[in-house]
Amino acid sequence: MTNGAAIEIAGLRKVYSKGRDRVDAVNGLDLEVRRGEVFGLLGPNGAGKTTTVEICEGLLEPTSGSVVVLGQTWSGPRQNELRQRIGVSLQETSFFDKQTVWEIVALFHSFYDDGPGHPSVEDCVELLGLREKAQTQTRHLSGGQRQRLAVACALVGKPELLFLDEPTTGLDPQSRRRLWEVIRGFKDAGGTVLLTTHYMDEAAQLCDRVGVVDRGKLIALGSPAELTSSLGGDHVVEVVAPGVADVADGIGELPGVRAHRVEASVLTLTVEAPHVTLPALLDRIEQRGIEMDALTTRHTSLEDVFVNLTGRQLRDEG
Repeated sequence: MTNGAAIEIAGLRKVYSKGRDRVDAVNGLDLEVRRGEVFGLLGPNGAGKTTTVEICEGLLEPTSGSVVVLGQTWSGPRQNELRQRIGVSLQETSFFDKQTVWEIVALFHSFYDDGPGHPSVEDCVELLGLREKAQTQTRHLSGGQRQRLAVACALVGKPELLFLDEPTTGLDPQSRRRLWEVIRGFKDAGGTVLLTTHYMDEAAQLCDRVGVVDRGKLIALGSPAELTSSLGGDHVVEVVAPGVADVADGIGELPGVRAHRVEASVLTLTVEAPHVTLPALLDRIEQRGIEMDALTTRHTSLEDVFVNLTGRQLRDEG
C-alpha cells in the first residue's frame, strides 16, 4: 500500500450479468485516497460511484481487482477490526420506524468499542442538529432529518475513515451548510472522507481532490482548481438563440476563446475574459442576423469539466 493512502484501488471491476446482458458497473478503476483529505467521487447516475464505494465499505465483492482500506483487505481475517475504524452513511438508510432518534444513535453506538475520545450519543445527536428531535420516532422525520441521522450514526465510533454517499441529498440549505461544517471538523481532527455528490458547489467547497468517473472509469483527477483550470479559461459564456450553430463556424478565432461547443440552440464558450470576447461575439451574432433569447456569463465549474470530458451533463442518467 502506498505510504499515506487511506484507500488504494487497483484494476477494480464489478460486472453484473442478467441472462445475456452484461453491465460493467466498474471497469478497471485505479484510484488512491490519501489520509487526511476529503476526496470527492463525481459522476452521473450509473457511473459506478456507489458500486465503488460499497466495495470499499466491504458491502460488495469485486469481480476482480484489489481494494486496500486502511492497510487491510476485506478478504482478511480482521474484518471486524476494520469495521471499527470506518464510518458509513449510505445513499439510502432504513431505520426502525418506531425507534426514536436517540435510540437509533444509541444502538449504533453499541456496535463499537467505547475507546478514549469516542463521542457520546448526546454528542452525535447535538453535532447533527437533532437535539429537538431526540425523542421523535424516525417515521416522523423528514427526509433531510433522516439523512442527518444517518451521518450521526456513521460518526458514533470515532472512525478514521468516513464514507458519505450523497450525504446532503434532501437537506435544506441551512442543514447542508451545517453538515459541511461537520465534514470540515472531521477532517481537521485528522479524519479522511470519501464523498460522492451531485452538487458541484459542494465538491468545490469541501474536497481537496476530486475524481471524475464515467462508465466505471476514472476520466479526470485533481483538485477542483486544477480541473477547472484545465479548460483553459476562467469564464463561460452561453448564448441561447435559434440558429446559433451558424455562429459557431470559426468561433475559436475570436479573441480569448479557448473552447466551444454547440448543443441544440445553445452555444457555450470557455473564455479567458468576457469583456474581451463579448464585443466580437455580439458583432458576429448581429452580422448573421440572429436574435438571442438569452446571454449569460459565469465562472467555470466542475460541471463544465465533466461536460467537456463526456459531452453530457453530470445529472444525466448513466
